Amino acid sequence: MSTDTAVAPPSGPATPPVDWNRARALVHSAGRAAAPPVRHLAPADADGCTLAAGLAPVTDLPAFPTSSVDGWAVRGPAPWRVVGRVLAGAPAPALTTDGTTVEIATGAMVPAGTAAILRIEESTRTADGLVTGVPRPAPEWRLPGEEARAGEELVPAGTPVDPGVIGLAASCGLDTLAVRRPPRAALLVFGDELLTAGPPGAGRVRDALGPSVPGWLRRYGAAVAPADVVVPVADTRAAHVAALRAALDEAELVCTTGGTMHGPVDHLHPALAELGAEYVVNTVAVRPGFPMLLARLTRADGAVRFVAGLPGNPQSAVVALVSLVAPLLAGMQGRGLPHLPRVTLAAAVPGRGAYTHLALVRLDGTDGRAHPVPHVGSSMLRGLATADGFAVIPPGDAGKPGDEVSLVPLPLLPGERLR
Repeated sequence: MSTDTAVAPPSGPATPPVDWNRARALVHSAGRAAAPPVRHLAPADADGCTLAAGLAPVTDLPAFPTSSVDGWAVRGPAPWRVVGRVLAGAPAPALTTDGTTVEIATGAMVPAGTAAILRIEESTRTADGLVTGVPRPAPEWRLPGEEARAGEELVPAGTPVDPGVIGLAASCGLDTLAVRRPPRAALLVFGDELLTAGPPGAGRVRDALGPSVPGWLRRYGAAVAPADVVVPVADTRAAHVAALRAALDEAELVCTTGGTMHGPVDHLHPALAELGAEYVVNTVAVRPGFPMLLARLTRADGAVRFVAGLPGNPQSAVVALVSLVAPLLAGMQGRGLPHLPRVTLAAAVPGRGAYTHLALVRLDGTDGRAHPVPHVGSSMLRGLATADGFAVIPPGDAGKPGDEVSLVPLPLLPGERLR
């Protein structure tokens, strides 16, 4: 067990909150150490996985010169006598005599001896069947290796496999890809006060995390089935332990919501102690959402499981997702620590003392500046629904208009774009 990613066990003494940047690095390292083994799958079966090795073609791309137009492959000066036809998918006999031509289709192999390709729409046939015209000065074919050379890495390890990568792999002549499958995740939502239908009232609130957290997890590359979401789990220690045991039998990552403090119905810490877990991170110096945690369990067979404790307040739970769960899942998939792009603040953002402040912002589509959004209380989701990510305000600092700061983007599915 790596000592640099573990602190006190859940039953041990309290520890100071971990610096936000260090917490991200610790959980990413823990995830990489527990990455599932590499599998070799046909490209079409690898959608949603992550490349475990760089993708490179087995031949030059294209492997032979190919025509980029429909027309005539000609040798020597005009006029040209037609001696054949070359279609895509067939070998091309060489042109050996000046004054000859073959009709050629787009994508077909260019015959050896070709001096130029005359576009079909710029050609003329004479009465006796000869072809005339003036070829354009630039070659009308693609050269071998024009797109890539054999063995050249086109996509690095750690890249998510999507239809674009699948198509590229097939065009490279690859029959299998070395990949890591998506980690399986589950969600347990704690809280007797939660409703799963109807309007809130009479002291009870509508659960917002059960419907939404699985979508975030999928965007970070995890697999979550409907049966892996349990809402609600009763506010008793026995119910917490039983739910965790059942979820950990199937999932490599179990996210919980609520119960991360030490109040009268906060049973997560005692439940983790009963299960023999140890903390990777226990509370993070970030606002909102500091009472977040990541714990690790090692089963008798050596398999590693993780429990990510998210606060019960909805926005705080999302802060925990971007702070701990995103780096963990990146590590488990063999990806690098998620990159934080830089943005320019359009307005002031307050600091949070000794804590990192993750402030919801919307990116202006015109100038790219980051505008703080309203309605950003820990229990609110209105601001989150209109935001593109969190501006990172370091401890002991405040954001001023014009400051350049890091941004934690909210996760996107392939094909999605920032607003």
